[in-house]
Amino acid sequence: MKKQLLAITVITTLGFAGQSMAVDAVSPARDGTKPMIGFGSGAAVGALIGGPVGAFIGGFTGVWIGKSVADEEALASQQAELQQQQQQLQVLAKRSANYESLSEQHSRLNAQLNQLKAAQQQKLDELAIGLNVQFKTGSSLIEPHFKQQLDDVVYAMSLAPDLKLDLAGYADRQGDASYNQALSEQRLAEVRRYLIDNGIDASRLHSRAFGDTAPLNAEASLENNFFDRRVTLKLSSERGMLAAQ
Repeated sequence: MKKQLLAITVITTLGFAGQSMAVDAVSPARDGTKPMIGFGSGAAVGALIGGPVGAFIGGFTGVWIGKSVADEEALASQQAELQQQQQQLQVLAKRSANYESLSEQHSRLNAQLNQLKAAQQQKLDELAIGLNVQFKTGSSLIEPHFKQQLDDVVYAMSLAPDLKLDLAGYADRQGDASYNQALSEQRLAEVRRYLIDNGIDASRLHSRAFGDTAPLNAEASLENNFFDRRVTLKLSSERGMLAAQ
């Protein structure tokens, strides 16, 4: 009995000493308190049951149990941290997917818009092919047939406020060059006045007179002179010009 009490006293003292050493040796990564507590508790229980030999066996068993508990807690902490990182990665992946989807939609809409602008400009170019006001020799009077054509231009511009109109005045090569320049300017002024009187703002009209310096054909003839006595009209869109730039 005395031997058993002596063994308990010694083992308990060793347990307390082990606990003190364990406290001093705690590292940031893992706390050694649990294994050392397990050693002291196991030793005390082992001493009561099996004497000195039981005390040592119980002590080491307690250390193993305490270490297992500490390892399990560390593993659980690591698993929780890993799960949190996985959740963050899932959130980032979802945001990235949403951004790529929005980027694709933006690119697709831009492509469609550019196609619409190109189609609109093509239609305007096709319309401009026949937009010429022809004049009689030495005259700046707009004939009724061409007034109807100008009315169509006014209507088109009223439907699309962004449309602009480029006007160019010409004369044939008969007569003096200075007279032909003045005649082309007068023809241009008549067409501008008609458009403005019918509701087109002057800021939407750009005009320039060329006299007889820009004939359609190199050879002068009765037919060629007829086509040189003209004011040409070309519709353009601000949106189309911006798209081209």
